[in-house]
Amino acid sequence: MTEKLLLINDLAGYGKVALGAMMPVLTHMGYDIYTLPTALVSNTLDYGKFEILDTTDYMEKTLAVWDELGFAFDAVATGFITNARQAQLIANFCGRQQERGVPVFVDPIMGDEGHLYNGIERGAIDHMRQLVGTADVAMPNYTEACLLTGAPYAGKQGMSERDVTRLMDCMRRICPRSVVVTSAFVEGHAAVIGYDHERDEHFTIRFEEIPVRFPGTGDVFSSFLMGKKLAGRTLEDATACAMHVVKDLIRANQNATDTFKGIPIERYLGKINR
Repeated sequence: MTEKLLLINDLAGYGKVALGAMMPVLTHMGYDIYTLPTALVSNTLDYGKFEILDTTDYMEKTLAVWDELGFAFDAVATGFITNARQAQLIANFCGRQQERGVPVFVDPIMGDEGHLYNGIERGAIDHMRQLVGTADVAMPNYTEACLLTGAPYAGKQGMSERDVTRLMDCMRRICPRSVVVTSAFVEGHAAVIGYDHERDEHFTIRFEEIPVRFPGTGDVFSSFLMGKKLAGRTLEDATACAMHVVKDLIRANQNATDTFKGIPIERYLGKINR
């Protein structure tokens, strides 16, 4: 039977990010996808001007209806959160799922390159910290890991191996299970670092940076990682697979005239190995 995955994230009207990027990827991988939008967003935040419609009231009522109808899911993934009340609602829901043995994947979307995203306030850090505590796999980027733990942001000068150990130890105090930190720099090399609680193993996977930025690549990465992990791959293997896919997509689109709208993911699904 096809696994039913619930995606809790925002929906952008213009741009392939969040639900707009995750749904086609995971559908292509053979999963049955359900959604709970945290916000309706006019366009990707990179444009500098945007409108956000908070859907917390809708989410609260929807979860109550689903509970009455007995709806259940085989895994849950969370992304962009708009406020403290919404974070508490989702954290409570994810905590109940975890108690039932349903794996929870949390991407604590807040910022990148050492700062918060446009429109994200510092109060979001505490909200996300609470939500990350419910995760079976937490997937912050390096900036978000620093924000969550209070660790200093080293930028491209990079972390030492000792710094990596400290950061992962701090992350594991927030998320006692598995952690994957993207967009890190370790000993002068771009890398993804992780800890797999099922195997009690740390890993570091280096990669070559492509000098162009697309919003939504983190959503594509987390989707493939989730899909491969649920299919039985180890966390390190799932991470490596997701990294490979994102690299190929960025390379294929690096000359795009408008990178702010993200990667047109549907055009490439047929070339991606499920």
